[in-house]
Amino acid sequence: MQPPRRRLPTALVRGGLVLVAGWTALINTAAVSGGSFATAGSAAAVATTAALLVPGVPWWAPPVVAAAAAGWFGWPFLFLLVIAVVDLASRRRVAWAVALGVAALTLSALVGGPATLWVPQQFGSPLFLVLGVVVGLWSGSRRRLITALEEQVAQRDVERSLREEQARASERARIAAEMHDVLAHRLSLIALHTGVLEATSDSLPPKVAERAALLRTASTEALDDLRSVLTVLREPDPTDIQPPTTGDLDELVGAARAAGQEVRLVVTGEAALVPAAHRLAVHRVVREGLTNVRKHADGAAGVVEVTYGPPLTSATVRSPLSAGSGSGATDPGYGIVGLRERVHAVGGTLEVGAHDREWVLGVTLPTPVHRSAAPAGEPTR
Repeated sequence: MQPPRRRLPTALVRGGLVLVAGWTALINTAAVSGGSFATAGSAAAVATTAALLVPGVPWWAPPVVAAAAAGWFGWPFLFLLVIAVVDLASRRRVAWAVALGVAALTLSALVGGPATLWVPQQFGSPLFLVLGVVVGLWSGSRRRLITALEEQVAQRDVERSLREEQARASERARIAAEMHDVLAHRLSLIALHTGVLEATSDSLPPKVAERAALLRTASTEALDDLRSVLTVLREPDPTDIQPPTTGDLDELVGAARAAGQEVRLVVTGEAALVPAAHRLAVHRVVREGLTNVRKHADGAAGVVEVTYGPPLTSATVRSPLSAGSGSGATDPGYGIVGLRERVHAVGGTLEVGAHDREWVLGVTLPTPVHRSAAPAGEPTR
């Protein structure tokens, strides 16, 4: 793709045209007056050029000065008047442009002389003025169109950033809500059992009873603190309250098969060996992958491979690229933004893209030893 061409600023281009036109008017005025620059026409050329160049003057002043000079001194000032007419028309002041052009032509016809706007061609000056109006309308419309397109691009960029931020915030809220459910259950069990110990403290040694009371107080306070911090979060989806297991993956794959997808599930290891956060991340990866396969490559066969650690837990969803996707990866949408937020929260890496004519969505999570190891099987479904 060719690099975009650099464009000169509009003010610089307009200033250059005014300088060229003003210098031309000055030379032509001197030629008409016998080669002398010390004339009223030369002073008018300098004044008109300055009026068109100096910023901050009222918008109507430069075109009025240009029209008066062209009407009085004739065709040497025609191009300065055309520039003023183009500027008026580009700003949607067509009535002013037409009125000043007619006034200049009328004044020139009344003043007469060898430099009138009606010589050497009778209709040459009116034609130039009409072309100036047309060019002004075209340039103004083009400038407004470019401005509108730039605003639309900026607005879409803002909307895209807001959607990505919303996806990240939603995923962080979902993670916090899920961890709340898991931790609340564990803390409730600790509080319950320590409460039982405290109720039977008479049969326990004094130090054990004291520690049991301390544990019960600490667990109850931790539970209250956890709930108070996370009360602002939205209620999680009831289907996401319990950490997903291998059976939940079977349900996902079964639903995909019921919808007409051809999916093969391969699970290695035991889900009970990994923390709840890792099982949740695996569940979300498989669900997002199956959704994208159904959305972007409907009818294609998919393979879901899940390996539970430690030391690593991984999940990969593979499917052949669709016929029209070429070598690029299919854009899965904003679900990947939230999924990446979840994976990074547990220190993992997310892979999304096309590899070897397959679309791949995969995650790798470093997994510590969560509980007593169990023998790992390699069932294939």
